[in-house]
Amino acid sequence: MTIREFKDGKEERSPPLFEAEVNAKPLRIALFVEPSPFAYISGYKNRFQNFIKYLREMGDEVMVVTTHEGVPEEFHGAHLIGSRSFPFPWYQNVPLSLALSPRIISAVSQFKPDIIHASSPGIMVKLHNPILLMLLTYIPRYTFSWLVQPMWLVIKCLHRAADLTLVPSAAIAKDLVEAKATTANMIRIWNKGVDSESFHPRFRSQEMRLRLSNGEPDRPLIVHVGRLGVEKSLDFLKRVMDELPEARIAFIGDGPYRKDLEQMFSGMPAVFTGMLQGEELSQAYASGDVFVMPSESETLGQVVLEAMSSGLPVVGARAGGIPDMIPEDQQGRTGYLFTPGDLDDCLSKLKPLLHDQELRETIGKAARVETEKYDWRAATRKIRTENYNAAIWFWRKKRDEFLQPFQWLFQRFPQTPRAIQM
Repeated sequence: MTIREFKDGKEERSPPLFEAEVNAKPLRIALFVEPSPFAYISGYKNRFQNFIKYLREMGDEVMVVTTHEGVPEEFHGAHLIGSRSFPFPWYQNVPLSLALSPRIISAVSQFKPDIIHASSPGIMVKLHNPILLMLLTYIPRYTFSWLVQPMWLVIKCLHRAADLTLVPSAAIAKDLVEAKATTANMIRIWNKGVDSESFHPRFRSQEMRLRLSNGEPDRPLIVHVGRLGVEKSLDFLKRVMDELPEARIAFIGDGPYRKDLEQMFSGMPAVFTGMLQGEELSQAYASGDVFVMPSESETLGQVVLEAMSSGLPVVGARAGGIPDMIPEDQQGRTGYLFTPGDLDDCLSKLKPLLHDQELRETIGKAARVETEKYDWRAATRKIRTENYNAAIWFWRKKRDEFLQPFQWLFQRFPQTPRAIQM
């Protein structure tokens, strides 16, 4: 399912006059996000950091409440608050926080936000503010089968209480609607964005290629960037490499599944670099031949965009948010999709790319041109001017519907100030 297919006829626009009212003034935005975009390395780190940066550039006041580890003293003038955290029970490296402490509730109340933008369930204590709630991690896929239904109940409770839901892909939006967690007109999709200057083909490096190929730079080189977790289906790449003895593979990233992968790939031409950042990460992307993404649990797929921006052809699973990066009508032009878990399908797309330099360069250049359209500033502006507007409008609509039965009482006291002004 593509973004276009989800959107057609399903979004309810807010009144134009109200949109002008919201856009004309700076907003006060309380952003609750976990894990921390300052300490936890994942696909959405760059997304949130750029989001905060451009909100501040647009003149908005921003308060960020996140897990306490690694919170900097200052970030583009945003007010930062660290909340005590606890590890996610089934993924110990992921810190979570309910943000329920009196200290945080008091700070947010004093900040007087126009809107609360959150991925944290703790803020659902609600402070009489419009709430835009994000679903960026598909939690039911990270837990035991017997907990899937209870997790869906939690998701339904939270998103029905929110005024608008923000998701990273049409596939996640469809899942929420089918699960009756919310309705289609109450969902918006967070537009793609990538730093096309930091992730650029000019960072291709022979020295980095030597490192990633373990000293064999002339061999075909597969690259994978991301957190090394069991839910990422990285064992599928072992099956891929069993069929490609001439190829080399490099894993850039770290995570709880790393030791298992190192044991799995023992004796094979595989390199594990651990975490890379800055120019080293840019070089790692640009120095490979093909980027392979086997994960079926991607909601953001940010690494896919970064690979494409680096001029690297992508072969990705047709699941989660990846088809939003490589739509079906772009197959064979900006990248390839394969049926999840289907080795033959994957190899039929991967082998030609590994052995045909002209094909790699053609698709890599087209992928680069495609990602140049995705600007972080434009993606942030859309959330600020359209999605926040819709959340505030839905919130006012709910408030007015709640107060409707009491209108007769208000009419008896015409001098009484109108209740609940923004």
